[in-house]
Amino acid sequence: MPLTFYQSSAQVFVHALGNLSAILEKGALYAEARKIDPVVMCGLRLTADMLPLSRQVSTACDSAKLAVSRLSGVEAPKHADEEKDFVELQSRIAKTLDYIRSVPEASVEAAAGRKVSLKLGGEPREFEPEAYLTLFALPNFYFHLTTTYAILRANGVELSKRDYLGPILG
Repeated sequence: MPLTFYQSSAQVFVHALGNLSAILEKGALYAEARKIDPVVMCGLRLTADMLPLSRQVSTACDSAKLAVSRLSGVEAPKHADEEKDFVELQSRIAKTLDYIRSVPEASVEAAAGRKVSLKLGGEPREFEPEAYLTLFALPNFYFHLTTTYAILRANGVELSKRDYLGPILG
């Protein structure tokens, strides 16, 4: 049976955001054990011209909630993007998960009947929902999730591929 829009989007985001939460928990424990200010830890970057860890997390959350919103037509909540530490980032993930879980599966499945419109680089773009999800939304989400992982790993947090993948569902 082919994957549905809901399985390919909402369920994927819920699983991966749970993994992100667990990764951040390891980062928080690492910072606490080494007496590193959590604000400093959440301000770390992979390289100077990239967003800091805190914005990688908030952008991953935005990518997930906006993808579900664009596919479902259910308005996503707005967030101020002011998270500075692990507690605030965990709260952001929880709010994003609450929103995604609140969107009816049928609303996401209705994506098949509509185009997805957004601005990229200031230019309006219109996508078929399959292309939007597979060529933009999911890659963008995973970019920020992966960068969060890489920032923490590069700064000494003991993480493995298992942390990134999380529990494998059957």
